[in-house]
Amino acid sequence: MLFKPELNETAKAAGERVARVASRARRRTVSITITLLILGGLGYIAWTAMQQKQAANRNARPDLPVPVLAAMPRVQDVPVYLDGVGSVRALNNVLVRSQVDGKLIAVNFTEGQDVKKGDVLGEIDPVLYKAQLDQAVAKKAQDEALLANQRLDLARYQQLAASNAGSKQQADTQRATVAQTEALVNSDQAAIDNAQAMLGYTKIIAPLSGRAGLRQVDQGNIIHASDVTGLVIITQLQPIAVQFSLPQQQIVRVNAASAKGALTVDVFGNDGITVVDSGKLTGIDNQVDPTTGTLKLKAEFPNASFQLWPGQFVNVRLKVETIAKAVVVPSSAVQRGPGDLQLRHRRRRYCNGKAGGGDAAERNGCRHRERLVGLRSRGDDRFCQPVRWRQGYRWQG
Repeated sequence: MLFKPELNETAKAAGERVARVASRARRRTVSITITLLILGGLGYIAWTAMQQKQAANRNARPDLPVPVLAAMPRVQDVPVYLDGVGSVRALNNVLVRSQVDGKLIAVNFTEGQDVKKGDVLGEIDPVLYKAQLDQAVAKKAQDEALLANQRLDLARYQQLAASNAGSKQQADTQRATVAQTEALVNSDQAAIDNAQAMLGYTKIIAPLSGRAGLRQVDQGNIIHASDVTGLVIITQLQPIAVQFSLPQQQIVRVNAASAKGALTVDVFGNDGITVVDSGKLTGIDNQVDPTTGTLKLKAEFPNASFQLWPGQFVNVRLKVETIAKAVVVPSSAVQRGPGDLQLRHRRRRYCNGKAGGGDAAERNGCRHRERLVGLRSRGDDRFCQPVRWRQGYRWQG
């Protein structure tokens, strides 16, 4: 069978064209696929960003009128305080010990009981000490009888010496013997006093009024005067003392205020706001602590309700000055500035002042009967942010 060369070349050329078309189709398909993937990724990113923006817009607070507080300044005397931190200390703290050795036969107090000065807290077996007292009394009686006889002899010797019937030396010797016996009688009296004191020490007496702590020794034990633990510790709670510290920069101010009279000190409760007791400053230390740069002060409080307890940490404030007839504003219109308090008037500039309890006393810029504006706080007026008045604010007071 015979083939023509022209037909083979034609078929071969047609096959090459088909291969080229298929190759271009594959490349186009790959390009379109990659383009679609890129566009899909960009679309997903844009959709995610849009969803986040919509969620943020839903959570955002609407632009509502801002609630504010308005108040009128008033004129009054404003106290100025210095704040400090201190610890409560007992005015007197005594470890009650026995002064003699013996068996503890009675304990006459309960733990935590309030005792008075002179109360009998415990008793030691007094038998031995009573016997020593009786012995001393008997010894004195014996020496007194001897002294009486020697005085009679002295009187006789003096009469004989006066009539030259006896020697003067014998009279002088008897006089010396009487003096020795008199001294012995005085020594016997001292022994009696000592024995009476030792017998009295068998009753353990409270040296001051206060509250008894936990008992250190139980009844029936042998106790000694050299025991370290003692019987009980008595702490005086009324009145009570508080020792606190102030920065050394306030020394001159405190000394100047104390020179004018007694200074008032207040103690705050656990909330830091309620004053639980007020007392007087009783002492200022004579030197600054070089490690902390603070000065120690001591105040005394009545502690009528027993709200202060030894060892307790408390916040205190010392009144050092009273500003007379000052223009004061509520603390809700005040913010703390650099080194001072600041507030804004409704349409004017800042004013500066000092804190005094729940109010602030202005020093310049503000006038009596001018309305002040401050944002309503969330729970605590001390953190209100004063602002300038603008449209959209509404009065709350």
